[in-house]
Amino acid sequence: MTHDLLTTLRPLLTAEASAEAHATGTEAGDLEQAVWLRLLERLDADRPPLDPPDWLRRAVRAESRRSRRTTRLERPYGTEPATDDLGPEQLALAAARRRALHDAVRRLPGRCPRLMEALLSPRDLTYREIAGELGISQGSLGPERSRCLGCLRRLLTPEVAARGARG
Repeated sequence: MTHDLLTTLRPLLTAEASAEAHATGTEAGDLEQAVWLRLLERLDADRPPLDPPDWLRRAVRAESRRSRRTTRLERPYGTEPATDDLGPEQLALAAARRRALHDAVRRLPGRCPRLMEALLSPRDLTYREIAGELGISQGSLGPERSRCLGCLRRLLTPEVAARGARG
């Protein structure tokens, strides 16, 4: 049954993803993959769509919107303004932000300071290099990083929130 559904939906998904990808500037294959994943998650949870073609069209559009939002918010490396283009005030503010971040990183508990310093390193270390440097398994870096970022977020929240009223 599942195989038949996937086989039946493949041409529709290919067409829908191609049409949406062109409009959003993403790869059609990426949209297809995201929608297949959403569909398989539903099927694994025993929640197959009632009207698969309609669900598929809506899922492609939803993934396309998500992709557009992500693309708007992400910036590739190297797109930050060059420090030569910044005035003295912007340079001072950037230095103050870096100092505040590094001060907060030093106040983290356990091995978080070493992990965050390695992640912030200008050497751009890989997970394998960081794991070797810290003496922990590479597989535990992700969960450890998440825990450390949560601690860092809690440390920085009062400083960020105190900046003034918004809105």
